[in-house]
Amino acid sequence: MPRRSPFLALLLASSLFAGLGAAPALAEEGDPDSGAPASPAAPTTPMGPPSAEVTVPSGKPLYLEGQDNRFLVDGPWLFRADLDDTGVAQRWYGASGVDGWSGTTAPQVWNVNGSTRESYEGSIGWYRKDFRLPASRTARTDDWIVRFEAVNLRSTIWLNGRQIGTHTGGYTPFELRLPNLNRNGVNRLVIRADNRRAMPTGIVSQPIAATGWWNYGGLQREVYLRKVDRLDLTDVFVQPRLSASRATATVDVEATVTNTTSSNQLATLGGRFGRQAFDFGEQVIGAGRAVTLRTKLVVRRPQLWSPAKPNLYRVRLSATAQGANERRATPVAGYTLETGIRSLVVSGAGQLTLNGQTVRFRGVAIHEDTLERGSAMNNDDRARLMQLVRDSGSTLVRSHYPLHPYFQQLADRMGILLWNEIPSTYQLSESDLGRPAFRKLALQEVREDLLANRNHPSIAVWSVGNEMASQPGRNQASYLTASSQLIRALNPSGLVGLAFAGHPEAGCQASYKPIDVLGMNDYFGWYTGVGGNIADRDELSGFLDALRTCYPKQAIAVTEYGAEANRDGPAEEKGTYEFQREFVDYHLREFATKPWLSGSVYWALQEFRIRNAWGGGNPWPEPPIHQKGLVRLDWTEKPAYQVLRSSYRASRQYVARSGGKK
Repeated sequence: MPRRSPFLALLLASSLFAGLGAAPALAEEGDPDSGAPASPAAPTTPMGPPSAEVTVPSGKPLYLEGQDNRFLVDGPWLFRADLDDTGVAQRWYGASGVDGWSGTTAPQVWNVNGSTRESYEGSIGWYRKDFRLPASRTARTDDWIVRFEAVNLRSTIWLNGRQIGTHTGGYTPFELRLPNLNRNGVNRLVIRADNRRAMPTGIVSQPIAATGWWNYGGLQREVYLRKVDRLDLTDVFVQPRLSASRATATVDVEATVTNTTSSNQLATLGGRFGRQAFDFGEQVIGAGRAVTLRTKLVVRRPQLWSPAKPNLYRVRLSATAQGANERRATPVAGYTLETGIRSLVVSGAGQLTLNGQTVRFRGVAIHEDTLERGSAMNNDDRARLMQLVRDSGSTLVRSHYPLHPYFQQLADRMGILLWNEIPSTYQLSESDLGRPAFRKLALQEVREDLLANRNHPSIAVWSVGNEMASQPGRNQASYLTASSQLIRALNPSGLVGLAFAGHPEAGCQASYKPIDVLGMNDYFGWYTGVGGNIADRDELSGFLDALRTCYPKQAIAVTEYGAEANRDGPAEEKGTYEFQREFVDYHLREFATKPWLSGSVYWALQEFRIRNAWGGGNPWPEPPIHQKGLVRLDWTEKPAYQVLRSSYRASRQYVARSGGKK
């Protein structure tokens, strides 16, 4: 038997992962285990005694971009597991007592410490918050909106016993107007979160939760209240366009302004881009109507954003409103963000180019996961992980879903590019891509992601999928076209990406024509593939060259490569630290021989939780931990981390036309 890793010993010594030592069946990357859906599991996160305390949201937002008058809904919350799915019938959304509820906080996920199949397959949990509006901040004419940064996966929301909305999708934000507020008393906000991967009948009637990482359930990210005084500013988009000479930049600014009152309002909207003022002028907006306003300005001698110098401009929008019977306009709304000026394009030679420099990024993938809080990370967790990214020498981060806004803010400020992906198309089959519910969710996620995050200069690629069929059928081809068109409509300068499994039998695909940046997931020398066609790592070089022949005008990157490691042993034995160390070294040296390759991403920087039957190609796996990570969840490093770090720090990742190192 192999020696257990220090990290496994740490887990087994704690009460967090009972039953971790069961031997799972081996599986390839992301393959779901078979069998009927398991019974729901009780929550594993420790809960406190219930508290009926009524609080006033007063916390500050955890990230910069957004409207004025946002209030973090912090303090005590209530949680209740609903294993039998009886909460709606029993009208939990209207109950005033606390019997059956436990105390918790938000954000929170209920299966942080789960390790069983039942915990992974998902369940239903309810959250409740009793609150009063900030008395000094509200007026009779104000509207209030609740914003959820992420609820996994399907959510239904009630306010004061009345259902006000639903949402599907665990990694994008959504907002709901609060139409039945008690402005002078207590309000009760109730959320039903359902993260079941399949419905009780075993028939998937709705899009399932992701299958490649741990299926956390609940309020993954924070909840805010937002006050709206007459005019609401939304869908703010600031798009700098750098001139060919890079001596000037034209900045297009647009914002949707909604009049939330029952009378016409004369709206005036203006702002500043850095030190320069801009003005949208005046517009009469009818009662309950919304208009999108646009303006532009020219920035001379712009300070460009790049990994070497992540220069940012602060952008501030301010609006005033004036009713028919008012003598003067009143300041009513504001919006603040940071953005950068840069040019990121695919050259005619099929290479990614940033501000005129050829890009050969070295990157890592991350998942939002912690030992203590699961995916419900705090800003200290995010800052620590991004510091590890920087320490590794990486200039790009890939994620399977839109990261928390603070991650993206840190990437902007630290000069880290992001490969931003939507989760619902992860290994989505050709038949499911043809089903309206799945296709609708995928395009919804693309839209929500773009609207929430398109101001970030760090986002290099908007990826529309990962490891769908390597030989696309009609449904995938249609989806790639539709999602690419949607991205270009919402962000004309944005680059569309796609990650696919590297299989030599796939051949060239005409369906990839709408894609700007193609990402190949490389497991040559780790998995066996079809008939052993990726078992030999020496076949990697020829396959990369074949990709370049297939797609000479598109940028190509390696979006995954990695090997599991959890023990000492010989370099010839999969699963050992020596095998992983040598695997990383070999692949990095191979990538360096392809000057046209736009970059590579190691999967993953840090370990994360995954389904309980995970094998990952390791003869001696230790689920539910994905052990391709170079750093364990307890932050200790494996030997391969230093190999990657040394190589990344020595790499010329951004090469000027003169050949200078950046």
